[in-house]
Amino acid sequence: MPVSEQMQECMFERSGYKARLVASQDQRGKASMLIERMYAWRGYNTETASVLPRRPTRITLEASRGEELIGTLTLGLDSEEGLLADALYQPEMNGLRAMGRKLCELSRLAVNPQYGSKDVLASLFHLSYIYGRVIHKATDVVIEVNPRHAGFYKRMLGFCQIGQMHICPRVNAPAVLLHLELAYVDAQIAKHAGSHDTTERSLYPYFFSSCEAEQQMDMIAQAA
Repeated sequence: MPVSEQMQECMFERSGYKARLVASQDQRGKASMLIERMYAWRGYNTETASVLPRRPTRITLEASRGEELIGTLTLGLDSEEGLLADALYQPEMNGLRAMGRKLCELSRLAVNPQYGSKDVLASLFHLSYIYGRVIHKATDVVIEVNPRHAGFYKRMLGFCQIGQMHICPRVNAPAVLLHLELAYVDAQIAKHAGSHDTTERSLYPYFFSSCEAEQQMDMIAQAA
């Protein structure tokens, strides 16, 4: 489903920043530059990792403060062309597909560490959930991450590792494949979203409240 021009105005505002869909070429260019800067800072190859192809199966999100882009995340929807993780983990990916699972994939997460709050991260992840789970009816999400960062995704979102370490040629760095059933995310959102409960050590208390999520869905529906 191509992104309409109206959809770029669908945004969520919170705590001095806004999160929304990347729709314009200018937004796409800024997101690419942020990815390149953050990946280079970590020593990753940025030649292909920062490229954001304009495809119906790739949905890029952004968080910004004023005119400054502070975070971006891309959601990939499974199709005949497959997902990025198929390059290294096709047996694992096809195993999920054989079970009748409908896959989506997170990639190209880049957040300026100066603004890397739980609110910003949770907003990007929740928007990706809305597009992947609610709109496109995905059942499972995968992500390739550096093994050093795998613990964060396991603790904060509930991912489990299903693929052994390989060198990812896109960034010339080690990667492992993580997997998460979105039914688990459904339950965590229902239980924790919007509570800001500091005793719950995950990102889910910082996801949109049910009222905020409904507002997002209404804006997306009106712009589609």
